[in-house]
Amino acid sequence: MQLFVYPPLSESARALLLQQLPADITATFRQDLPETKQAAAFQQAEVLLGNPPAEWFTTTPPAGLQFWQIDSAGIDRYQQVQTGAQVANIGDFFAWPCAETMVAGILGWYRHIPELAVLQAEKKWVGAPIRLKLGLLRDKRVIILGSGAIGQAVAQQLTGFNCAVRFLARTDPKAQLHSKEELQTALPETDIVVNCLPGSAENFFSAELIDAMHPGSIYASVGRGNTTDEAALLKALQAGRLAGAVLDVTRQEPLPTDNPLWQLPNVLLTQHSGGGQPGEDEGKVDILLRNLHHFQRSEPLENSVQLGRGY
Repeated sequence: MQLFVYPPLSESARALLLQQLPADITATFRQDLPETKQAAAFQQAEVLLGNPPAEWFTTTPPAGLQFWQIDSAGIDRYQQVQTGAQVANIGDFFAWPCAETMVAGILGWYRHIPELAVLQAEKKWVGAPIRLKLGLLRDKRVIILGSGAIGQAVAQQLTGFNCAVRFLARTDPKAQLHSKEELQTALPETDIVVNCLPGSAENFFSAELIDAMHPGSIYASVGRGNTTDEAALLKALQAGRLAGAVLDVTRQEPLPTDNPLWQLPNVLLTQHSGGGQPGEDEGKVDILLRNLHHFQRSEPLENSVQLGRGY
């Protein structure tokens, strides 16, 4: 069988893959090929690791594809892809690090860590006046949008700060909120909103919801940039109607240098780094190898997904 590896892997992860790959599978690495030959190699794939451009499945579809290991949790970009292959995503692999980034950003915002870092770089001692601006994450009222693995990890980490956490999820019976209307009613009594929604929730956090947040509240997002009305968020931040934002994702990535979000002192941009963790590439390889084992034995895959439904 022919394996096409789309993501660039570290040398250690590549060695791990080649060492443990079943003998009947040959690996082709995109990073080894000139750009002009990558799509053609993809076309020959029977096993696929990674997230190639969705248009490749239309222009150069791999007719013999049997198993596809997506290396992200989100699969919404592939909802229109037609394939007879078995497909799995990466499950909760990124959940805990993404949650740590959100909690670190929120805590850092309350404790003015970004400002202090800038002052340190400028060798400016301000001291006492900063103490008067510091807030506490303790006892804050939080709504988490989405009750999946990332949202659950955020909630678990916030228990140490005694936060009152509620979830919004359309179909999860354990969530406290299930509609935009219920969310809009709850927002005036909420200190922090953490968006963990998938990309299929286009513009879910709309201007109306942003307007419903009370002055002094903050917005954090680690799901997908397209789930937020970014123009409305920017206006609310510039006008001071929102106190601040922690954004791991934005609508356009990389964020253009002329985007005003770069200049706002009340915004912390973590540049879609939230899932970063030690051995990230090796972890992806481990997941692929485990699922290859299941696939070759006709066993259920870990984190099997259906592209058309988006999960």
